[in-house]
Amino acid sequence: MTIPDYQTLMLPVLKIAGNGKEHRISEVVSQLAQDYKLTEGELEELLPSGKQTVFGNRVHWAKTYLSQSKLVDNTRWGRFAITDRGRSVLAETPARIDRKFLSRFAEFNTFVGGQKSATTPIAAEQNEIEKTNETATKTPDELLRSTIGEMEAALANELLSRILAATPAFFEQLIVDLLLAMGYGGSREGAGRAIGMSGDGGLDGVIDQDQLGLDRIYIQAKRYNPDNPVSEPDIRGFSGSLGANKATKGVFVTTAYFTKPALDFAERTPHKIVLIDGKELTRLMIRHNVGVRIAETLYIKKVDEETFSDE
Repeated sequence: MTIPDYQTLMLPVLKIAGNGKEHRISEVVSQLAQDYKLTEGELEELLPSGKQTVFGNRVHWAKTYLSQSKLVDNTRWGRFAITDRGRSVLAETPARIDRKFLSRFAEFNTFVGGQKSATTPIAAEQNEIEKTNETATKTPDELLRSTIGEMEAALANELLSRILAATPAFFEQLIVDLLLAMGYGGSREGAGRAIGMSGDGGLDGVIDQDQLGLDRIYIQAKRYNPDNPVSEPDIRGFSGSLGANKATKGVFVTTAYFTKPALDFAERTPHKIVLIDGKELTRLMIRHNVGVRIAETLYIKKVDEETFSDE
């Protein structure tokens, strides 16, 4: 039979998770391959990159859309489990789960670029219809960039999941590595280091901007649940730590977000404090290749006008 598309696979993936156990995505791929009675040739069919099978890629994307819609939860790397929302959906006994079905969830609409305000069924469905009609209204260039944006959104979500599953010490060192990759501290070995429990008023890292460490950037890293924001007292405490260390510059990074009072205080404090929330953190990691690698390079070629010039 033909390899099922990723939308067709959404409901089967959710049904497998419906037993309440934690599942390995690799085991789900194997089980669905048996359920669909795919041939050896179909299972060996690869993407153009030659690095992943077509069927495995589609199962992964089906799980990604379910995760972004909060129907399943990424419990740890390569594993997932059903959520209460996912159980409620299965209780409806839907005939199919696809993008149109998922458009009832605000998280899904945010993931694919919809507005957070599109939370009513009518508004959400209209938003997904507009997305579906993109192929008729957008150029191939526009569609390509839209697809890349969706893939990067999924990558950002995966990065946050991996960070939250790691240790605080790992997160602190990751932030130091990111700032060094961005060019702070130059290329000098040892310009940045995590300090964590070892001191400096509870600060988590420091980067020496010059050889003697006369100009320093201090770092505070809070590995919070995405729904647990950083509040003003956190920023006030960080500002106090900067003052105690006679520092003028600081970077406060969180996997969550900042409350408005926290943002306002950062603007008022005499110290220069840059705030990086979870969304900006993953954007910077992707841009500066920290915690990610290039899986495939696509070349977009156009006619060379000089070759066909009459002059």
